Amino acid sequence: MIVLRSALFAVALVLVTLPYALLCLTTIPLARMTRYRVISGWSKIMLAVARVTCRLDYRVEGRENLPSTPSVILSKHQSAWETLAFQTVFPPQVHVLKKELLWIPFFGWGLAMMSPIAIDRAKTRAALRQLARLGKERILQGFWVVIFPEGTRVEPGTRRKYQPGGAWLAAQTGAPVVPVAHNAGLYWGKNAFLKYPGTITLRIGPPIATQGRDPAEVTAEVERWIERQQEELCPPPSN
Repeated sequence: MIVLRSALFAVALVLVTLPYALLCLTTIPLARMTRYRVISGWSKIMLAVARVTCRLDYRVEGRENLPSTPSVILSKHQSAWETLAFQTVFPPQVHVLKKELLWIPFFGWGLAMMSPIAIDRAKTRAALRQLARLGKERILQGFWVVIFPEGTRVEPGTRRKYQPGGAWLAAQTGAPVVPVAHNAGLYWGKNAFLKYPGTITLRIGPPIATQGRDPAEVTAEVERWIERQQEELCPPPSN
């Protein structure tokens, strides 16, 4: 049944994405925030499809921790699920992502119209300058900024070095950092076809002040909080 349900989700993904991408193209003349609200509807649809076809739902803990002003979200990255769910959980946002994602037909077109901060990872200094310029610009426009500090998706129970770019951007703009942990990878793995039934837990931590602080210090604080939550959300299998 898991294979069948996952196949139904894959079929629905294609059937929904193609016409929705064409709809998104019509939003080009609209303001950034209006475009975002239209295009993010695709994520809401796909989460509903996952709930029906794969019996995959989610719950959010810590909504009360969300600041009232645009912030920088630093989150664990385990699957494609969080890139969808964040659009329903958090205020309007832009993602910092590798520019190659914008080249993907249909999906990449939608991403491009959501005002992302697309960087070239091979050019570190240029990427930091772009992050600083566009990050400040997006925050002033009312968007939150989502960054995965490990730089890529990681398997549940594992970790990579946390990069300080997100904390650096937050400190530059005076925006708080919001740490986020979750266990989506237990149900929807990296590049995995199979989606397992269950309820994903997404946990939002208390905002962390950044103004006047060392980005490395902020990053270390974020890492400590996230990884403590991950130990609880993704416990090692019992023997």
